[in-house]
Amino acid sequence: MAEMHIRHIELLGFEKRFFPSQHYVYMFLVKWQDLTEKVVYRKFTDIYEFHKALKEMFPIESGDINAENRTIPHLPAPKWFDGQKSTESRQSTLADYCYTLINLPSKISRCAHVLNFFKVRPSDLNVATDNPVRKPETFLLPKDIANKNAAEITGPIILQTYRAIADYEKNSKTELALSIGDIVDVVEKSEHGWWFCQMKNKRGWVPAAYLEPLDSPDEPEEADPNYGGELYITTRAYVADQDDELTLKEGETVEVIHKLLDGWWVVRKDETTGYYPSMYMQKSGEKPSTDINQLKNKRAPPRRSTIRNAQSIHKQNRKQISQEAYRRNSKKYLQQRNSRVSAKNKQNQNSNNIEEETITQNKAKPQPAIPPRPSKDLILNRCTERTKNKIQAEH
Repeated sequence: MAEMHIRHIELLGFEKRFFPSQHYVYMFLVKWQDLTEKVVYRKFTDIYEFHKALKEMFPIESGDINAENRTIPHLPAPKWFDGQKSTESRQSTLADYCYTLINLPSKISRCAHVLNFFKVRPSDLNVATDNPVRKPETFLLPKDIANKNAAEITGPIILQTYRAIADYEKNSKTELALSIGDIVDVVEKSEHGWWFCQMKNKRGWVPAAYLEPLDSPDEPEEADPNYGGELYITTRAYVADQDDELTLKEGETVEVIHKLLDGWWVVRKDETTGYYPSMYMQKSGEKPSTDINQLKNKRAPPRRSTIRNAQSIHKQNRKQISQEAYRRNSKKYLQQRNSRVSAKNKQNQNSNNIEEETITQNKAKPQPAIPPRPSKDLILNRCTERTKNKIQAEH
């Protein structure tokens, strides 16, 4: 398993909060090595304390010994009173700081101090909003700052724009209600089919099935099927509601052959394939992902085929593989895999047989016998006259 590290940190903007008192927090989207993306919130005072501790851990790289050796970026100290103007003007510096930090040598950028600071905290999942009058106000990062390092950032664009294809009524406070045609920015894409979206000053979770890209009906990030499969364990039972879904009990082992962004993955059980909610599975041998902790109170997201009155702006329909095609290709792959395994087993068996025959043949060959030592009289009788005269002369 690859070492846990952060691939990229993106400053999204800041929030003005009013509980328990007015204060400001910066919003970061943290992209990890396993392609998961998490939104975390940090006060600037916390960021500066983190920065000071990092400098103490690496005195050479912080320039404390020799200023010419400094590689850790500078960060100005907090002001006595941070208002909205100072919070906003600091964004460019903070965005540059994060970009430089994550591109430092791995001993710094992948150290436990950095990883722990940007991990999701309970306060990131449960924002205190007990003030019934004033809700948090969100201020997104200006595009000129957000795109400053875009050419140097690998991977897909973080904030993508999507359109709602149907009305969606939220079922909890953490969700975002949508009307058909609404335009949202996707902040976080959970692999379980719930996406965290921003629409003006509102934000919340939305089923991915209700959203479509603006430029194409197909998802640019959706991977191709992997008929080799990945082993997963079902963590919750599910009874199929559609003909192309699978009914499975908790604790069953399946092979995931296609991960779809709407959270409904194609799995293989023996030679049968079908859709199953990714929320109800975890990878074999691994702990549950942090996504599950965020979405533990949510149900499986709806599938697009169950959405009524869906209206797309695209003339072409979204590309979709039928379950018949999945089964046919899966069966073909399994036959090829079984043939390779059989051929390898046969080759190993032949090799073992050759080794056994060689050992048997070596055991069957008679070993040469050691002749007995001849007696003195026999030696004298068979040796030459010259040798015989020499022996008699010595005695």
